[in-house]
Amino acid sequence: MNKDSQFSGNDDRSDTRPILIVPYMWIGDFVRNHTVVRVLNERWPNRPVDLLTTSLCAPLVDYMPGVRQGIVWDLPRRRLAVGRQLGLAKLLHERNYGTALVLPRTWKAAIAPALAGIPERVGFVGEFRFGLLNRWRWGEKRLPRFIDKNAALARPDDAPLPPEWPVPQLRVPAEDIVRWRQANGLSAGAAVALAPGSVGVSKRWTYYPEAARLLAERGLEVWVVGGPGEKGLAEEIVAAGGPGVRDLTGTDLRNGVLAMAAASVAISNDSGLMHIAAALGTPTMGIFGPTSPYLWAPLNGLAATVVQDKSVLSCQPCQSTICRMNDHHCMRDIAASEVVAIAQRVLREAGTRAMT
Repeated sequence: MNKDSQFSGNDDRSDTRPILIVPYMWIGDFVRNHTVVRVLNERWPNRPVDLLTTSLCAPLVDYMPGVRQGIVWDLPRRRLAVGRQLGLAKLLHERNYGTALVLPRTWKAAIAPALAGIPERVGFVGEFRFGLLNRWRWGEKRLPRFIDKNAALARPDDAPLPPEWPVPQLRVPAEDIVRWRQANGLSAGAAVALAPGSVGVSKRWTYYPEAARLLAERGLEVWVVGGPGEKGLAEEIVAAGGPGVRDLTGTDLRNGVLAMAAASVAISNDSGLMHIAAALGTPTMGIFGPTSPYLWAPLNGLAATVVQDKSVLSCQPCQSTICRMNDHHCMRDIAASEVVAIAQRVLREAGTRAMT
C-alpha cells in the first residue's frame, strides 16, 4: 500500500476539520452507518461528523449520537443529474470538509465530494473511481461483512479489524415516546410491533396475520409498522387480528422509529425496521430465510434469531429477493405459533430484566 492511501492528517488530534460520510441510503444500511460514526468519533474526537442523507433517512440522524448534522440532498438512483451533483458539490465546498468517506462503491457517489475539492476522499476502488477518490483502499472482497467494509474505511490504512465494532445506537427521549403514544391514542401497556415489509418479497414471512391474531388473543396490543408500501399488508393483518391490532404504517420514517422505541418487543423480517429496533435497544426478533444472519443481522444482537429448522435446504441462504427454488419453504416452514411462543418468552425475559 503506498503512502498516499493513508489519511494525510493521520491521527492528529489538533485537526478540527469536519468529516463527511457518504453512506448507503437503504434504511437498514443507514442505521449501520452509525458504527462508522462511532469509529470516527473515537479516532478524531475533535472533528465533527456529518452524514449525507436522503429525505427518507433524514429522521434517523436526529436520533444518532455523535452526528453533528445531516446534509439532506436527494439524488436520483438511475441517472447522473448533473445539476443536482453540482449543487451538492457547492454546498459541500461551503462546509469546508477535510475528509470524505465514500462508502458506496459507485462512481456517482464520489462525484460531489471530488467537485467540492474535499482534500481527502477515502473509499474502495469500486467502479474505477480514479481521479474522484485520492485515498485508495483495496481488498474489499476479502472483508467478510458489509459492516467490515464500511467501518474499515474509518480506521488507519492496513489496520486490522477489531474483535468487535461499536454497535449502532439510536436514542429517543422518553418524553417523545409518551407524546407519540398520546397522539396515536395508544395505552402505556405492553405492545408488540410487527414489521412485515422488506426489500424483496422472498424476505417476507408469510404468517403475520395469524401471529397478530394469536398475540391479540393473549391480551397484547399489536402495532403494524412500515411505510406506504406495507399498507396492504397492514390491512390484511388488522383484519385477521381484530380490534387489538393497529395499523401504524405511514410515509414518515420518524413514526416508525418512535413505534419501535415504544414497543415492548419487535418482530421483523430482515429489513430496515429490524435494524432500527435493535439500535434502539428494543428486544428484537429477526425472521431470516433467504439471507444469512451472520452477514445481515444487526451488530446489536437480537433477542431471537428465527430460522426454520425443520429441513436442510440446499438453496439457503440464496440472498435472492425472489424465491426461485423450494417454494419459499425457508419462510413458510416457520409457524406463527412458534414465533408467538418466542415473543412471549422475550417479553418475560425483558420484564425480568426491567425488575432487576
